[in-house]
Order: sequence, then C-alpha cells, then structure tokens
Amino acid sequence: MAGPGLRERISSLLADAGEAYAGTPWERRFQAEERHLEGALRVAIAGTVKAGKSTLLNALVGQPVAATDAGECTRVITEYIYGQRAEAWGVLAAEPGAVVQSPVLLDVAQTDVDLRIDLRSRRAEDFSRLLVTVPNPALIGLTVIDTPGMSSLTRQLGVNARRFLTGADDSADRPDAVLYLMRQLHLTDASFLEAFRDPVARDVPPVNALGILSRADEVGGGRDDALAMAASIASRYAREDQLRPYVQTVVPVAGLLATCASTLSESDYDDLSSLADLPASVTDGMLLSGDRFIAGRRFVPVAQDRRLQLMERLGLYGIRWALPELRSTGRLGLPAFRQQLADHSGLTHLREVLRAQILERRDVLKADAALRLVQRATSSTAVPGSARIASQSEKLRLGIADFQQLQLLNDLRQGALEADLATRAALERLLGSDGGSVAARLGAPASSSPDVLLGFVVEQHSQWRRVVSDVLTDPRLARAAAVAQKALEIMHRDLSNGMGGASTGDPHDVKEFPPASPSPPPAPVSGS
Repeated sequence: MAGPGLRERISSLLADAGEAYAGTPWERRFQAEERHLEGALRVAIAGTVKAGKSTLLNALVGQPVAATDAGECTRVITEYIYGQRAEAWGVLAAEPGAVVQSPVLLDVAQTDVDLRIDLRSRRAEDFSRLLVTVPNPALIGLTVIDTPGMSSLTRQLGVNARRFLTGADDSADRPDAVLYLMRQLHLTDASFLEAFRDPVARDVPPVNALGILSRADEVGGGRDDALAMAASIASRYAREDQLRPYVQTVVPVAGLLATCASTLSESDYDDLSSLADLPASVTDGMLLSGDRFIAGRRFVPVAQDRRLQLMERLGLYGIRWALPELRSTGRLGLPAFRQQLADHSGLTHLREVLRAQILERRDVLKADAALRLVQRATSSTAVPGSARIASQSEKLRLGIADFQQLQLLNDLRQGALEADLATRAALERLLGSDGGSVAARLGAPASSSPDVLLGFVVEQHSQWRRVVSDVLTDPRLARAAAVAQKALEIMHRDLSNGMGGASTGDPHDVKEFPPASPSPPPAPVSGS
C-alpha cells in the first residue's frame, strides 16, 4: 500500500499541470485524470467470445447481474457499480467532435439468472457503454466492467473494445486493471495481449493484468481431476514467454462453481444432499452423462425438473464433485458448502490474488498512470512551466519506493532485466507476485512470527547487499537489487514497529539496517 498523502501529492501535481496546460487538450486530460484518481478502482473482464466472462462477473459480484447468452447487451461495454437499487443508463455513441449527450435511462428487470436491460429498440452499436448500478456491497469502491468478446464482433465494436481496454484514447474511463480470460493459449489471445506492447497503450501494464484460465472444470473433457490439470496448465502459462510480458500471473477458475459459491439456493443444497444420501453405485451410473442424470428415474428423491436445474447451475463436473464431498463432510449447511464451492472452484484463490496484486495497490496503480500521463504531456508539448512539472513528477517517482517496485516488476515481466531464472523469481516474489503479505514476499511460512520474519528480512537484505556491492554485477541488476534492499528495509521497519503488514510506502525515516551476519549463507542470486 502507498504511504499516506500519495493521492494528495499526485492530485496537487495534476492540478498544477492543468493550470500550466490551460487552453490545450492536455488540460481536459489532467482534469479527468484527477477525477479518476479519486474514483473507484476499475477492473475490466476481457476475453474471446464464450470464454466465460459473464459467468466470472456474476461470481465476482456475488449475484447474477450479467447475461450469459449472446444477447445485445453482451456486445456493449457494461460497467457495474454500487447503487441503492438496480438501474441502468446507456451512453450514446457520439461522432468525433460532437457534443456528448446525457445518458439515457433504460428499463431493468431482475430475473433469477441476470439483470435484463431493455435497449428500447436501439442497437448495441448505438451505445459506447452501459452503466448499471447494483445494490451489492461487493461493489463498494470497485467498478467491474464486462467487455464484448474479442472475436465475432462488428468492426466498430471490436475497435471500441480494444481502445477502451488498452487505454489508447487516453480516456479517464479506461480500466485500472484487466482480467483476461482464456480457455487455452490461442493466437487470438496473443494478438489481443500484444496491444499492451504498443507505446500508446501503456495504461494497463502487465502488473495490472491477470490471466484467468476460465472454464477450468472443462479441461480434459471435464474429468474428475480437471481442476488439478487446470492448475498445472495455468502454472505453465504463467511462465510462458508469450504471456509473461502481458500478465502478472494466471489463475484457473471453474466459473459455474464459482457463481454457485454465491448464488446456490437452500433448495439446491437440499436436492444435492438428498442425492448424496443415495448409494454411490446409483449416482455414479446417473452421472455418466448429463442426459442420464436428467432422465426420469424411479426411486430418485429429486424431481426431474430439479435435476435439470442442478445441471444448469453446477454442470456435470460440479455435481460429480459435490456428491462425494457431501458424503465425506456431512450436512454442514449451505454457508459452509458455499465456502467449499468457492475454495474448490478457484474463486477464493482468485479473490486473494486480486486483492493482493491489484486492490491493495489501488493508489499506486492510479498514481503511476497519472505520472505517465504527465510524462507524455511534458515530453511531447512544451509550455511555460512544463519543465518544472516534469521535474516534480520525476522526483515523486524516484522518491517513493512503491513506484520503484512497480517499475521493476513491470521490467521483470517484460524481460527488460537480464538475470538468471532464480534471481528473477526471487525479485518477483519479493515484489509481491506470489502475494502481498510479508510472509509471501519473503517466501516464509504463512504462520511465521514477526521475529522469524525479521530473520528472513535480515538474511535476504544481506544477500541483495552483496549483489549491489559486487563490482562484476551488471548495473541494471545492481539497481534492481537496490530496490529489493529498500523493500526489505521498509519491511524491517514495519515489523520492528509491530505493523507486520505489507507496507511498501515512503522510504523516509527507515531506521539503520542491522549489519550482516559474519558468515551469511550463499546468496541465491547472481549477476548474468
């Protein structure tokens, strides 16, 4: 998390820049960026058609809000924000240079499966985006954005979606982070993610993007070990050179099960429990196929229409997993079973990754984007005072450890730092790629006491200090090691002060670091 006052300092810089660039197009951009700085964190869900975007959106929001079919609304960028009641507005697409019209109020109806939005005889192409308010506390401080699939789009919808996701139009409505869904690593995915390499599209760098191996329960034809296979594939994808420059990590999620973790009803749970009471020899035969499970049967305590609903809610894989789980754990109740669904589906892990990698970096990610906007303006358009503003921006970036760590993590993901695999892995872990807690960043057991963590900090600081002091170390690696040292010094300060959190804020007033032990263990890193 950023140190206190970061948002105020960036806001002051943007206001100063807006005054200097008054009367130019940059003035409007700076003003919009200042508003964006104070707004909710904006997370977009992207992927190809049928990648499971709407299902994941429902799971993250915790209630059915997005249609999972190919209706008109799925072809428009749709933003879901917190509100007192369910309402929707459509922002009409405007011609270049035209005055932007006020949003149009649309009709909304809540069904069992989603919010139904009536476009009032207009086409998807008539809107630049839809705005939907949902009375769910899960959306407080967070805007979740569903985007059209990256394939099977009209040309204009495809252009709009790509420009929006990559921030290519410098709009303050751009996403702060992107969850990119893929069923497998395909050329379509690589083509879209390549847009992040464009110098114009730097507003969503790789540390702001997570890859999601969606529909993980369908891997291997939906066999019993599908999620274990999906986890192995996701781990391999996260190391792929094709993906490393674009996403921070890859997380497998079974969307249907993840949605049920929030939406499974008491009657659904009772039906599953009744089926679990049957002998496994009976249900195993029923679960050979979806048709056999739904088919009319004598002596089955759950009616055919209810079995059809279970199949629609959980899928064949989900039911095959649920019945043995209920037999082994007994009837613990719906809340406990929902938690089991969240854990098994990968939703719990995704939420943890999203919190540690994106949400906890909220202020830093927004501030980083603001400083990059200032840099683009001052480097491309000289006005009286622009040199001073550029200098202030650079001082902010160099004086705050969060920015240095964010830049280093981006450089590591994009291959800009030449170092061996062990060194890169150690740096990425220390910078939070495996989680934002102190224990995760140090590679220590999660249950480690503050004293044990301090031991890890002192040992690793000594190792990175030797890398910095080695005259044979490549200068770029030496700079990276210095960033690692500073991160460890801040951890040492926080642990010593009893904070024990993952603070990586302003490095000022860091106490003098303890000397290295006389015989430190061999360093796990080296120059290349």
